[in-house]
Amino acid sequence: MNVHRYLLMLLLLPAVACAEPTTDCPASDGVSLQVLGSGGPIADDARASTGYLVWINGRARAMIDAGGGTFLRFGEAGAKFTDLEIIAISHFHTDHSADLPALLKSGYFTDRSEPLVVSGPNGDPPFPGLLEFTDEMLNGAYAYLGGYLDGSGGLPKLERVEVSGDEVAQVLQHDSLGVEALHVPHGIVPALAYRVTAGGKTIVFSSDQNGNDEAFVEFSRDADVLVMHMPVPLGVSGAGRALHAPPDVIGQIANDADVETLLLSHFMGRSLRNLHENLAAIDGRFSGEIVLANDLECLLVN
Repeated sequence: MNVHRYLLMLLLLPAVACAEPTTDCPASDGVSLQVLGSGGPIADDARASTGYLVWINGRARAMIDAGGGTFLRFGEAGAKFTDLEIIAISHFHTDHSADLPALLKSGYFTDRSEPLVVSGPNGDPPFPGLLEFTDEMLNGAYAYLGGYLDGSGGLPKLERVEVSGDEVAQVLQHDSLGVEALHVPHGIVPALAYRVTAGGKTIVFSSDQNGNDEAFVEFSRDADVLVMHMPVPLGVSGAGRALHAPPDVIGQIANDADVETLLLSHFMGRSLRNLHENLAAIDGRFSGEIVLANDLECLLVN
């Protein structure tokens, strides 16, 4: 294990949790990955819940997940609702989807008229699929935003893409931006991983998953950046293991998929408590670059 590397990472962990984007984020040219939320479902560490932006040539083109707090981070990042081409929701736990209506409400105050793609998994009771989730939201509690369903009331229409089945699904292909989705095992919760290609670069978002499906390794093959969630520590068992991949499994997936950079995110107190041990388990299996996510931190993919 490269001890100096981890001492440096541990020393930098508090320092890089900056309140504002770095001066070079996003890059005016090329592809940038920005973390909106690097936390989980517990508001105990000053992190927003899960969310990411993919910037292309200085424009926020894709948003992956919209957990609690990402609406605020979206504004702090300087992103514009009018630039988004897709909001890709991995699953309908609150820490991945709770700020979706807030983000849509912000769109009312823009001049956007182009449709907006929103994707998500199909349902499996008690969890709704994307169509049911958005129908209940926009015809129910937030019916005043119902114009998103048909493009009325001065709101852009949502082009809803619900992903079912076990095969890789093409969710979006437009100019230099492509988005594919694959179902991943997250207990009984229907969940999607996403593969985003932009400007010749590839970023894979694992979502929450237990890491037990070999198909995800192929889905992640040769990615420039693999974003994997680490809310549980080494040696986790029971429900935690059924839902999430522990650090050693994360490292093995990154190694087997031959990715260049591994971005660890979706932290909780239990995975940060013994961070050095958890990182060592990853380092023992993966020799590429490891980056720890912090809110508003930006990674220049190119």
